[in-house]
Amino acid sequence: MAAQSEWHLGSIPEAVPQSRWKHVLHGLRRDKFLYLLIAPGVLFFLIFKYVPMWGVVIAFQDYSPYMGVSGSPWVGFDHFIRFFSNQDFYLLFRNTMAISLLSLVFFFPLPILLALLLNELRNEVYKKWIQSIVYMPHFLSWVIIAGITFLLLSQSSGIINKMLVSLGAAKYDFLTNENSFWILLTVQNVWKEAGWGTIIFLAAIAGVDPGLYEAAKIDGAGRIRQAWHVTLPAIRSVIIVLFILKLGHIMDVGFEQVFLMMNGAVSNVADVFETYAYRLGIQQGQFSFSTAVGLFKSVVGLILVIGANKLAKRFGEEGVY
Repeated sequence: MAAQSEWHLGSIPEAVPQSRWKHVLHGLRRDKFLYLLIAPGVLFFLIFKYVPMWGVVIAFQDYSPYMGVSGSPWVGFDHFIRFFSNQDFYLLFRNTMAISLLSLVFFFPLPILLALLLNELRNEVYKKWIQSIVYMPHFLSWVIIAGITFLLLSQSSGIINKMLVSLGAAKYDFLTNENSFWILLTVQNVWKEAGWGTIIFLAAIAGVDPGLYEAAKIDGAGRIRQAWHVTLPAIRSVIIVLFILKLGHIMDVGFEQVFLMMNGAVSNVADVFETYAYRLGIQQGQFSFSTAVGLFKSVVGLILVIGANKLAKRFGEEGVY
């Protein structure tokens, strides 16, 4: 009896892993087409997101392409100290935060409002036409957007300035005026991406229980009160999750947009971390220093996401994770 009990006890640790692996293999065989479906997305993130993270180490090196990552000398936090002590840091930080906050305040709520308005349209044909029209700017490149902006706002030949002159007003310097540059970027971003941003909110609104609207109608609620007391609370978790994710990109203002719109007259308000890293890293070959700038941006975004997620959970929301 003792020998049998020892045999059974000794076989337990091996039996559990075997049954677990059988369960995993069974799940893989059963859902093989689902795993095949997500394989391209997983490979994309592995190849273009996770594998390149190894290059972050050059932020702590005096990297030389000839010596490679393994042969370049380590310098610790020297690049970060140089970056934070640089007088350009405060200018870059101000410009980046100003553009990001303007986008956060004016751009983030607009897709929600647009989704609420589209949801109120009862004519399906008209609704689809409106959706297509507001979606289309998303598929235009920033090169085209910048070209359209120059055609409209150029001081010498822009359509807007020609209209001002025909009305007896003076020309306005839209493109080389520091006071209007941040607003110009915000307007471009809103026009290009607001329609595309409604997709997730419209999907969330489609999942709201119709019975809630019927109950609100019985209580005498009109369209506006239904949207305020039924629709918005129902999609609140989606809004919070997207807001948290937006905070993670608060240091990313869009390199291509700023680079195309920037000129010498507005460089004082247009230079951001991304253009600064491009100028030093690509044009001047300071790869380690530009990597340190990028790593700083990523760390700030990570801290904001973690902090906002914890704050959301403290107030009873689901959060991102």
